[in-house]
Amino acid sequence: MKSDGFPQWFARVTPQEEVGLLPLGSRPAKRGLSVNSLDDLRAIPWVFAWTQARINLTAWFGLGSALAGVGDLELLRTAYREWPLFATMIDNIEMSLAKTDTRIARRYLALGDRDDLAELVLNELELTKEWVLKVTDKDRVLANLRVLGRAVQLRSPYVDALSLLQLRALRALRAGDLPADEVATQQRLLLLTLNGVAAGVQNTG
Repeated sequence: MKSDGFPQWFARVTPQEEVGLLPLGSRPAKRGLSVNSLDDLRAIPWVFAWTQARINLTAWFGLGSALAGVGDLELLRTAYREWPLFATMIDNIEMSLAKTDTRIARRYLALGDRDDLAELVLNELELTKEWVLKVTDKDRVLANLRVLGRAVQLRSPYVDALSLLQLRALRALRAGDLPADEVATQQRLLLLTLNGVAAGVQNTG
């Protein structure tokens, strides 16, 4: 994805900056003090931040355009049936799509004040869902994985509540006008939600 200001936008619409405050990992979340380019990011925090925003962009972005570019649905379905590597990739992306939440994702993306980038991400998300369902010949994600699908469905309301708390903390911190004691309070709330969302979606980086 190439677009002016994308790295800075990413840092605003996800809790990427705050991931570095978590007491885990052997290396800092980014190279340097701020995110000025994608080269400043480390892979695991990059994935973790998109997961926290309930977007999971790193799992699926570009696949919808690629499948639509092929266009031959029967060919793609044959590949899904007969090529284990392709089938595994599609199945893994389907699981990631099941853990996305467009309603929650829109709220995170709105933090960046870049409608062009937000719509680019959301349009590709919808295109990817459309084509994954076409290729797998399903009417909804995880339709043939009842246990996993039910588990995701049961956890979602609890994760949603944590995401909304995280969004409130992010908005407060991004505003930049909090007294020091309130900054500490909001950071603590945000870190608690980071752990909670990671446990709920069962994905980190």
